[in-house]
Amino acid sequence: MSQDLDPAIPQTGSTSYVFLVCIVAALGGLLFGYDTGVINGAIGPLTAHFGLNDVQQGWAMGCALLGCALGAMGAGPFSDRFGRKKALIVSAVFFFVSAVGTAIPRTLTAFILYRILGGLGVGAASMISPMYIAEISPARMRGRMVSINQFAIVSGFLVVYFVNYFIALQGDAAWNERLGWRWMFGSESLPAFGLLILSLVVPESPRWLTKQGRTAEALHILGRVDGSAYAQAELAEIKETVRHESGSLRQLLQPGMRIILVIGIVLAVLQQVTGINVFLYFGTEIFKKMGSATDAALLQTVVVGVVNLTFTVIAIWTVDKLGRKPLMLIGSAGMGLCLMAMGLAAYRQATGLWMLLFILGYIACFALSVGPVTWVILSEIFPTRIRGRAMAIATVCLWIANYLVSQTFPMMDQNPWLVATFHRGFPFWLYGAFCIVLFFFVRAFVPETKGRTLEQIERRWMQS
Repeated sequence: MSQDLDPAIPQTGSTSYVFLVCIVAALGGLLFGYDTGVINGAIGPLTAHFGLNDVQQGWAMGCALLGCALGAMGAGPFSDRFGRKKALIVSAVFFFVSAVGTAIPRTLTAFILYRILGGLGVGAASMISPMYIAEISPARMRGRMVSINQFAIVSGFLVVYFVNYFIALQGDAAWNERLGWRWMFGSESLPAFGLLILSLVVPESPRWLTKQGRTAEALHILGRVDGSAYAQAELAEIKETVRHESGSLRQLLQPGMRIILVIGIVLAVLQQVTGINVFLYFGTEIFKKMGSATDAALLQTVVVGVVNLTFTVIAIWTVDKLGRKPLMLIGSAGMGLCLMAMGLAAYRQATGLWMLLFILGYIACFALSVGPVTWVILSEIFPTRIRGRAMAIATVCLWIANYLVSQTFPMMDQNPWLVATFHRGFPFWLYGAFCIVLFFFVRAFVPETKGRTLEQIERRWMQS
């Protein structure tokens, strides 16, 4: 239904308004990084406290990823039906309850259940936050705004690395086994509570509101984003796009649209199988195997977090200038070279400084490109009406790939035959090979979306 322009709409938009709203949504990304990164420093004391064997340790490490896949699977239909804002609120509740629950468990079973609950929050936030940011940001700054979510993710990793390090310094090994790991997990309750409160005051996605027929509300929000002229033009585009959408997931399986789903899934999987979470989850143990003491290994993990954060900032300021595709090509090539060099260094048993430099180079290339830009592309390419469900499919595939990498890395790293033959270089060469696949896939199939509205991107797919 048509609505007249609300007189309360400002005549010029507010960049600061868009930025603040996106920052609130990106807190979901910060908790994504915080929740998945906290296990890096806590797994040792946790293992000692509960007396875990290798299988139990792996399950304690990976159970949250199961929750992530389930959370991403459910968040899409939920957000399409009830709105992006409500989905963000629910994920904040999951984060908070999980943080408190994992800090006070009496049994391993209770700990696992609360970790899975936190994984539900991570999985939901991993798709809701970038999708919400993309739907509320104007095209001229959408890439930077969505990249803020990746900045928040790596900030979450860096913050929790610092928190883990300083908590571990508060007592000896016995204190950390008894209480330290509990404080590590419990510390997440503070940012989780912040997300819960702030997500109550942010606006709903204007595209979702338009889909529900609430055009006056959508027009008001679009006016605050970039002015009344933008609001009228953007609302007209959104209405026209929604008019041609069926709202059924079957739409993505039509011959002209199927390629969108394939590109989204392949990008999501390749982001993970190029090995990033090996260093984010197992970084401390990798550095220990390079000869570092526990304190030094934790500090080196902090350095990884700093490099990750620094180059993510560079990506935020270049993604709307250089474009999505050039950054993906540069980053995947750099990651592949660094991984091949890592494998060679491990094969020749040349650890220490060289290995650290190759790891930092790999992290820098990922943070500059594949990390943030993959989320930007995923948030842009799917049609509005089924964007939630389509992103859910891609994000579920991403978390399944994450789980497989996390589960298989220790198996490859500790396999007697692989160690004897490749001296722990095999996993790095495997991840490097996937970087080559990513490079050629992006070059052949991923379109450039810089500067286009979501409706223009969608029309291009429908025309082709």
